[in-house]
Amino acid sequence: MMSEQTQHPTEKIYNDPISVAQRTRQRVHFAAPSDKTAMLLHIVQNSDQLHAVVVTKTKRVADTLAAHLNQKEVHAASAHGSKRAQENDAAAKAFNAGELSVIITTDMVLPSLSLSDITHLISYDLPTEPEYYLNRMGCLNEVGEAVALVSEEQEVALLDIERVMRQQISEEKLEGFEPAPFSADEMMPKSRDKKKKPRHRKKRSKKSDETEPTER
Repeated sequence: MMSEQTQHPTEKIYNDPISVAQRTRQRVHFAAPSDKTAMLLHIVQNSDQLHAVVVTKTKRVADTLAAHLNQKEVHAASAHGSKRAQENDAAAKAFNAGELSVIITTDMVLPSLSLSDITHLISYDLPTEPEYYLNRMGCLNEVGEAVALVSEEQEVALLDIERVMRQQISEEKLEGFEPAPFSADEMMPKSRDKKKKPRHRKKRSKKSDETEPTER
């Protein structure tokens, strides 16, 4: 006979943003800026049951990525502050209904969209303030996976996020995006933490886009 504890799993006591983020599956892919679009396409085309939210720093990049994904036959839409509320609501409704595979938005608009059943939260750009990254994690409800594409200039932001979250995010490599050798300059720490070596590795370009959430 199953114990009462087994029948009723322990309730999650800590529901603050940091605890939620710590319980959320996360991974980092280091990326040259020119590789990010190709890496995003690789991720969405090679993910089963894709229902992804992509977060960018600017409205222009959100629109550009949505257009690019649609050209590649990935059903996507952008939602941001330059669009009417009705347009953003329509995109969110289509996403929640499963009519869109990807919705691309910004930190300013993401909380208002009320998106559900997200499989992937992809940080195309990292925010410079860790609290915005933690807010992104909350959208996953600890079910989906958070993926960050981190360019070399964003490594300080990554280290700040990891410091606030009190854990390091696992680095994974994508097939076709292999690390390039270090130069002497690249061996020098880029972060404010001079004791911690940089984790960034440049990637060879597979094919050939881009502060707090200020939308441009």
